[in-house]
Amino acid sequence: MTSPNDPQANVYSHINGKQTDLITRLAVSELCKGWPVYRDASEWKNFRSLFCNDAYVWTTWSKRQSIDGFIQKSKEGKSNGDFIMHRECGTLVELNPSTSRAVGKMKATITQRFRIGGDRAMGIEPIVFDVDCDSRFHFFCFHDPDAGAWKVKYVKLIYEKDKIVPVDGKTPPSFTKEALDRYPEGYKYLGAAQSMLGHDVDVSLPTVQGPEHGPANAMWLDLYNKMGQWLDGAEDIDLSTTSGHKKTNGMGARNGH
Repeated sequence: MTSPNDPQANVYSHINGKQTDLITRLAVSELCKGWPVYRDASEWKNFRSLFCNDAYVWTTWSKRQSIDGFIQKSKEGKSNGDFIMHRECGTLVELNPSTSRAVGKMKATITQRFRIGGDRAMGIEPIVFDVDCDSRFHFFCFHDPDAGAWKVKYVKLIYEKDKIVPVDGKTPPSFTKEALDRYPEGYKYLGAAQSMLGHDVDVSLPTVQGPEHGPANAMWLDLYNKMGQWLDGAEDIDLSTTSGHKKTNGMGARNGH
């Protein structure tokens, strides 16, 4: 479940306003939409153009990566059969014109396909399924005077909830409780399935789950705090996670955000 409390301390330019603000927010929203449009299609030159030179991104399967490192890992994953798509569900932008800073908030569903088992020689079909994970991308953007354009500096997500979708509509895989308990609420199934592919899944990313799930809620609030710092013009912000989710005694098939 989500918290009823408002996590954002201040209000910035986000709807309506001056024409210049509207145009700027549109430009930033284009940067956000470039993730699902360009990355999913392997349009790497277009994807790279969204980011500044020293940009960093965080995802479940890649952990923290420089933008160039992330592109390289994405290419390697696709070469190994990783099949990750994104459905954009809506994008809005928080803008502070006085600091030339913005945060793009993109609701998206990460959908990744997996295969388990199967033996063609024996006539045994594999179990094919998707994991759909509802999430919110946050693009920390600034106007780069050298480029004369808006660029992305950081991307970090909040993971909301996920589920298994059997492709044939009737045959889901079965994950043990121990396998699922390695990962936080918000991306349990995604994490368990990605680990089958050999990915070292980051277990310390923000989710919207309540305090009953340990420090997850604290990381959600911390990300909002960092968004405020960024919008207010902080020279740099530390988006690294200092504390993980509460772990259980649980334990942490390959196709690949």
